[in-house]
Amino acid sequence: MTERKGPSVSQTPTQNSPAALRYRVVNPATGAVVEEFPTATDDQVQEALAAAESAYQLWRATPIGERAAVVGRIAELFEERKDQLAAIITEEMGKRLSESVGEAELSAEIFNYYAQEGPGLAADQPIKAINGARAVIQKRPVGPLLGIMPWNFPYYQVARFAAPNLVLGNTIILKHAENCPRSALAMEQLMLDAGLPRGAYINLFASHAQIETIIADPRIQGVSLTGSERAGAAVAQIAGRNLKKVVLELGGSDPYIVLASDDVKASAQAAFATRMENAGQACNSNKRMIVMDNIHDEFVAELAGQAAALAPGNPTGDDAGTYVPLSSETAVEGLLAQINDAVDKGAILHAGGARAGQAGAYLAPTVLSGVTPGMRAFSEELFGPVVVVYKVSSDAEAVELANNSDYGLGGAVFAPDADRALAVAQQINSGMVAVNAAAGEGADMPFGGVKRSGYGRELGPLGMEEFVNKQLLYVAG
Repeated sequence: MTERKGPSVSQTPTQNSPAALRYRVVNPATGAVVEEFPTATDDQVQEALAAAESAYQLWRATPIGERAAVVGRIAELFEERKDQLAAIITEEMGKRLSESVGEAELSAEIFNYYAQEGPGLAADQPIKAINGARAVIQKRPVGPLLGIMPWNFPYYQVARFAAPNLVLGNTIILKHAENCPRSALAMEQLMLDAGLPRGAYINLFASHAQIETIIADPRIQGVSLTGSERAGAAVAQIAGRNLKKVVLELGGSDPYIVLASDDVKASAQAAFATRMENAGQACNSNKRMIVMDNIHDEFVAELAGQAAALAPGNPTGDDAGTYVPLSSETAVEGLLAQINDAVDKGAILHAGGARAGQAGAYLAPTVLSGVTPGMRAFSEELFGPVVVVYKVSSDAEAVELANNSDYGLGGAVFAPDADRALAVAQQINSGMVAVNAAAGEGADMPFGGVKRSGYGRELGPLGMEEFVNKQLLYVAG
């Protein structure tokens, strides 16, 4: 194990850093601690705030076309360095290497989208004034922003937040997840190499207490958090007390409704493959599969067969017959507790439900049915390779069950009759819903939820709308 110095992080841990908050790389495939990094000092926090404000004054005055060109260069570097970047997050959080490369490529697409489309999306919008005067809505930056990002998509989540705001002219202080310090530093270096002025994007290994200090600082104009409900509620409370704008992308328990199928096995295989992406560690994964009663048993049997056929594998490989570890031992323990609670209360375990081997954070892909209210698996988010299948006997029952959740991130509805699927989809209470597709995803597709899944939107045109001063310019006639 080594300890090293990051490009913008001094090395003396602060007194207010809780013992549990440690920035370090622990390889989830082996459990080995690879590298540790010290938490930022309080002096460094103040230096970061000053640097972000100073860079903002320069960056906001830079023509938007020039800002977009730098963001375009960030996209190019993500593409050029994708293999190197992918290897980092595979070691940090266990993502399959091919998926890690795909994440770097998607991040490049997001930066490129805003480099190309951002200036147009931020253009002045004339509005009709009833008295004949000239009126324009100008989209102006607001200042330094704080991003608090998760471990499950170390590059993609940051790209969603950073790309539109850098084009707008805002600057960013980024607090990444404690188990992703190497990717956090690699991304900061990439930003600098692309030509961002120093201070326009700052990685900060901050403690929880320091996060509160940063949010409260008058130089910070907004906060974006992707993470748990608990973290979102805490950050929103601090931000509200300090009158700061917040965007929250929190948990999800997305319904995946199969009303009918011409090929039940193929439908189940597609549903299982979707659920296993990123080892099931995605906010908008299809965590609740709601299946019509006449195809339910065949659907569950195929899911169980798919799960049982997989064996633990090395995430650096790409064997289709394997599954990869979860991000941490803590993640395995949490999921096992949820699974065991369901089984103890009468749920049916069709496959998995146990850890695999002694080394590494491996949990066998699990299939459950018969989950009912009162079980943790019914109401809580299952963040990992666990499939829960519900049986329904009508479209109305499917809608009722889909909406019986505190979450409202995404959802999907499948049926050969697209009109039938669309009618059900339009009754789903979520921020996103897809028909005959797992999701509508891409740099141009807005992402976000309702209810306890958070508020605000990222990506697409709406990604330019959150941290912006929509200033009215009125010129009397």
